[in-house]
Amino acid sequence: MPFEPKTPWWHGAAIYQIYPLSFADSNGDGWGDLPGVIAHLDYVASLGVDAIWLSPFCRSPMRDFGYDVADHTAVDPLFGTIEDADALIARAHHLGLKVILDQVWSHTSDQHAWFKESATNPTGDKGDWYVWADPRPDGMPPNNWLSVFGGSAWTWEPRRRQYYLHHFLASQPKLNLRNPPVLDAILATGRFWLDRGVDGFRLDAVDFMAHDPLLRDNPALPPVDGKWPLKPFALQRHEHDMLHADALAIMARIRALTDEYPGTVTLGEVSSQPGAFERIADYTEPGRLHLAYTLRLLRGSISAEALEAALGEARRAIQHHGLCWAFGNHDVVRLASRWASADPAAERAFMTLLGCLPGPICLYQGDELGLPEAELAQDELRDPFGIAFWPEFRGRDGGRTPMPWRETAPAGGFTTGTPWLPVPAAHRARAVDRQEQDTDSALAHWRGFLKARKARPALLRGTIEEIRRTGDVLSFVRRLGDESVLCAFNLSQTPQRFDLAGWSAGEADVLLPAWGTIVLRAGEPVPIGA
Repeated sequence: MPFEPKTPWWHGAAIYQIYPLSFADSNGDGWGDLPGVIAHLDYVASLGVDAIWLSPFCRSPMRDFGYDVADHTAVDPLFGTIEDADALIARAHHLGLKVILDQVWSHTSDQHAWFKESATNPTGDKGDWYVWADPRPDGMPPNNWLSVFGGSAWTWEPRRRQYYLHHFLASQPKLNLRNPPVLDAILATGRFWLDRGVDGFRLDAVDFMAHDPLLRDNPALPPVDGKWPLKPFALQRHEHDMLHADALAIMARIRALTDEYPGTVTLGEVSSQPGAFERIADYTEPGRLHLAYTLRLLRGSISAEALEAALGEARRAIQHHGLCWAFGNHDVVRLASRWASADPAAERAFMTLLGCLPGPICLYQGDELGLPEAELAQDELRDPFGIAFWPEFRGRDGGRTPMPWRETAPAGGFTTGTPWLPVPAAHRARAVDRQEQDTDSALAHWRGFLKARKARPALLRGTIEEIRRTGDVLSFVRRLGDESVLCAFNLSQTPQRFDLAGWSAGEADVLLPAWGTIVLRAGEPVPIGA
């Protein structure tokens, strides 16, 4: 679409995800906190990003490290105070950064006052605020639904003589968002933060907002190649426990709330279940969420062929500005290890590719430094997911280790105490202070690229066209008005020929080196290996 002065700020925005527990510790207790975030916001602003997305810091027993909320309007003392939250919002705004809060609205902690009342008083005001069901005649759970974290998605509550639903840990009971008072109460907590000046919400696990009210069994999926998967969750087609159309009405209510606060945004997290781009198209129709991104590209390895297919599918499914892109977050193996095999050139190629995709992009803390996945011993793990599936699945802690700020400081400058997760030597070698002195560092590359990206409107708001793959070279064109930008990426360790006919002021046929990239306006010199 043509550039318009009233284009929302998030079109083409770069959003930096901060996982506060691992960002910076201000008081030496080993856990990151809000004052620690405030102390490093100048660094975040220096990257050239437009917004920060803050993972949860509300009151929580921390069984899932903040994604099990016990009070949506209170700051957990581990992170600081409500005054610290206000100061963070004010400082970010002073630096020109928007503030997006991570909101966990599909479930709560079992320590939430709502659940405690619901579990003990079935006929009370909050008796139906969660998803309760009677057992089968043989005492088994009401259906075959499975938790993402393993085992049944149902846990018996002896005080009610019923099962309650939880898609993740048993300590994360599912809210009954179909119940109007529940949704009203959740939205009231959102209003609390909007009134304090936040600029929007990242909505956790939106695919789990609604389920089949008849509680029908999920159909089975056969094992791939006759092999049982590591996680039983993969043995079901998730037709009934998630992905229900009733979630659309919930999203509409959330959007109506944010529409009362002009300039605020909603960003939904969509699972990697089949049809992710089609769901994003549904979720971001007018009157629903502004944006959504999918976990589809955040799992396993990648290739030019797979990316070509994903881009084509996204382009066919989504005809508006609702798609956001992310190559990393706090729940997956770090990009540098997952796709780039810790090769700095490969990591830069994928980060450049991310910045060339249409729509907003999300960057996870530390990825701008090229941090690889941390290798942790079993006794160093904190993540209940990893503890349950060790050693075949090592959990999420390897991508959550603390930010390395100073190479020679204890714990990489993250804390003066003992960090909640170790800081690997390989991360300290990539510390911020070291990379600040190196004009060829991953950090310097990312800053330079974001600056160049902002100077090319077609990269921020243009369409994506001519998606092609020649061998291991993926290419496409971004267009906005009279501006066209060619983007090409050699996603391999082998040099590849690429035809620049019609684009380059120099030679038309070039040799792209291993992991080489081209981001080029017509008639410009050829910048290879950006």
